[in-house]
Amino acid sequence: MPRSPLALAALATVAVPGLDAFDVRRPAHPGTDFDIAVVIDATRRRWVVRAPVNAAAGAALEAEVVLLDALGTAAEESKLPFAVPRPVGFAHLPEGGRATVHAEIQGRTLSLDELAPGPGLSASVGRAIAAIHELSPSIVENAGLPVYDAEAYRARRQAEVDEAARTGRVPATLLRRWEERLEDVSMWRFRPVVTHGDLTNERILVRDGAVSGILHWGDACVADPADDLSSILVAAPPDATDSIVEAYQLRRTELIDPHLVDRALLVGELALARWLLYGVRSGSGDIVEDAVG
Repeated sequence: MPRSPLALAALATVAVPGLDAFDVRRPAHPGTDFDIAVVIDATRRRWVVRAPVNAAAGAALEAEVVLLDALGTAAEESKLPFAVPRPVGFAHLPEGGRATVHAEIQGRTLSLDELAPGPGLSASVGRAIAAIHELSPSIVENAGLPVYDAEAYRARRQAEVDEAARTGRVPATLLRRWEERLEDVSMWRFRPVVTHGDLTNERILVRDGAVSGILHWGDACVADPADDLSSILVAAPPDATDSIVEAYQLRRTELIDPHLVDRALLVGELALARWLLYGVRSGSGDIVEDAVG
């Protein structure tokens, strides 16, 4: 059973000594692998408490905690121009594992409609993504999270397309398009970098016209930088993408990757294959039909 907000508030008071809980609320975007609540203390400070709902989520959380500590240090050293949800306290759970508590990051979820050409929010998004990619891969390695080289990552993408093809639901013309691009080795010559791994607009917080925080780091790995650009470039207004990419490129120190944007757009297409496979594995006909459509 999901933990109630009051139970989560009680965990927060254990995790952070002296925290005097005054109110508790469900978050605007609750997770699936975690029970989450926003606890407001007597001084009106807001805290986020997360408790894993199963052992797999608990194990993932432990790796994420190590990474978030390193990311928090990077933010303090101005290597990241935004805040991360760095845990400040923990509470052990009766069934095993730990709940974490972090200060709520100020800001609201990025709306893609806000992105426009020029040096404003679009450029801030580009610089934020580039700052992630400039971090040392050792922070991911030290957290025990996945590390891929370029060839291994291309093979991983190829395996996804092959599995999608076996469903018989991907149009032949689209399969040929994907296979041609995956077989073009020149497209896949990139330097692997630290990536967020699931960087949709819902993970990005903005305040005063700039990125203020990035959430949900559980899928971080060392992989293709195109992955983090993909969902933003695919979904953003077309006239804003040049500003995002230009700001990104200016922030990177050693960027020699002529196919970066092409791969980012391809990754956006391959997300359809992953959505199809998710529908097949979960037995959801609605998801399968949505992906096919």
